[in-house]
Amino acid sequence: MEQYTGHFMQHLPYLRRYARALTGTNGRGDALVTRTLEWYLEADEAETGRGGDLSRGTLYRHLNELQDEEGAPPAVAPYHPVESALMTLEETDRRLYLLVNLEDLPVGDAAIVLGIAPEEAMERLNHARERVRARLTATILIVEDDAIIAYDLAETVRGMGHIVCGNAATMDEALSLAAEHRPTLALMDIRLADGDNGLEVARELRARRFLPVIFVTAFPDDLAKHGLEHLGPVIPKPFTRDQIEQAITRAVFMPQPEDARETAQPH
Repeated sequence: MEQYTGHFMQHLPYLRRYARALTGTNGRGDALVTRTLEWYLEADEAETGRGGDLSRGTLYRHLNELQDEEGAPPAVAPYHPVESALMTLEETDRRLYLLVNLEDLPVGDAAIVLGIAPEEAMERLNHARERVRARLTATILIVEDDAIIAYDLAETVRGMGHIVCGNAATMDEALSLAAEHRPTLALMDIRLADGDNGLEVARELRARRFLPVIFVTAFPDDLAKHGLEHLGPVIPKPFTRDQIEQAITRAVFMPQPEDARETAQPH
């Protein structure tokens, strides 16, 4: 029995990782792994392969079967953008994506786990990757009255594979573009044309709908002076493209705060 348990335990970290992603919570994932261990120890050797080398694919397959028996989606709504993107996939495609991209299984092995042909698995995986990539593409509004800086920011955004929905130099332009395109992120200067202030723009956008803002400004102390540090992180000018890219990546992949989820929904 100890020998069998040892065979199982060498796969345990991978099984827990997959099961947690499959079910959506740590608790349900661990419960699924426990049930798989019970099955492995109680079923006959022909069914489990216990007499020889234990295949991780066999265990993944049984985890899937147990999940199908429960017939339940993840217990809580996913709040991370990657999880949300995966939940838009058909269940077979979601599991295929997890097995290949999270568990590093070759596509052929993942196809065996899911009981589909390798050619179908590759086609499904390509579709899933494209759909997840599209869901993770941010639509970014640039609020900057200096044309050269705005151009540089736009080139950085596009170089990352995201979409620039427009550039605004004033508060009215920013609010109009935000209403029309519903961006997922704004890069915001503080001192704008016509005497407008990016802090007021950010507060107005926050009042209308939750929109993450990254301030890119030569006046980084202005937020602290007005007690508005909560409006977003600050990148001082002059900036580097690496600073902008890192800030955008953090913003795009950061789960939305709970109190913003309702206001983020379209009405």
